[in-house]
Amino acid sequence: MNNHSGRGRVAGLPAWDRCAVMGVVNVTPDSFSDGGRWFDTTIAVKRGLDLVSEGADLVDVGGESTRPGATRVDEAEELRRVVPVVRGLASEGVVVSVDTMRASVAEQSLAAGASLVNDVSGGLADPAMIPAVAAAGAPFVVMHWRGFLQGDSVKGAYEDVVAEVVDELQARVEAVLAGGIAPDRIVVDPGLGFSKEAEHDLTLLAHLDRLCALGHPLLVAASRKRFLGRVLAGPNGAPPPARERDAATAAVSALAAHSGAWAVRVHEVHATADAVRVARAVEEARTAGPAPGARGERGARDAEHTLGDAHEHQARGDGRAPGADGTHGAEGPR
Repeated sequence: MNNHSGRGRVAGLPAWDRCAVMGVVNVTPDSFSDGGRWFDTTIAVKRGLDLVSEGADLVDVGGESTRPGATRVDEAEELRRVVPVVRGLASEGVVVSVDTMRASVAEQSLAAGASLVNDVSGGLADPAMIPAVAAAGAPFVVMHWRGFLQGDSVKGAYEDVVAEVVDELQARVEAVLAGGIAPDRIVVDPGLGFSKEAEHDLTLLAHLDRLCALGHPLLVAASRKRFLGRVLAGPNGAPPPARERDAATAAVSALAAHSGAWAVRVHEVHATADAVRVARAVEEARTAGPAPGARGERGARDAEHTLGDAHEHQARGDGRAPGADGTHGAEGPR
């Protein structure tokens, strides 16, 4: 399959010719990765603009941490955090995604200029979410979700994580479609790190083709997550801090882009922006025609065939190879 052609596009958003890069702005004091750094509205807007200058195609603004054990912020506070940042970025021409599980935050963010709703619960946390997004005609990210990351839901149990995530996502997509959201406005997300252990996340990344086969653009959000910490752990088993996992994140971004992901969601943009552009260049080289050297390889095969004919003639006793008289001998590879 041509990964680029299989990547798809999302109605209502720009059509990128490669895997898009979604930069993250957490307007929270307690995010697992960068909590508190962009909590002020002015600083958060500047951060979003900086991400765009580094290569982000769109910016995801969230005002509620979804890390394990996080306490939910109340609705008024989430609105206070998110809407002014969305408005500020949209006024600068930035394509903005709002990361929220609340219909009211989605509605007000869309009114303030957001173009996409990214709900980690896939509409399960707030029954009003799907009707609100459908009424607005906005694109919607449906993430695989098994509940808030508290108690037993932090560590999910799976017999076949790929099959179960695909089946549960498909069921959720069908519910979203039944709720009135158009099929060309749905994005799916495997929910790496949500009710999953490191081995589950890695297995899902190894089988992104199964998720692409759902028929909707795929968002991969691996940035700085725990499973990368596990992969990078030192001899003592201690994982590096979240902010030291950006090179590993860029590696996942390249793999995801190669596998046909529509977008990757990352905290630090520069390395991932480079990674997806390299992945795109490799796609273009693959579809451009025969690789350099293919003619030489064909010539080598022709030469082998000619030598075989020569041996056959010698076996018959004439002692002459085809072309020995200068008429039509093969040159072989140069």
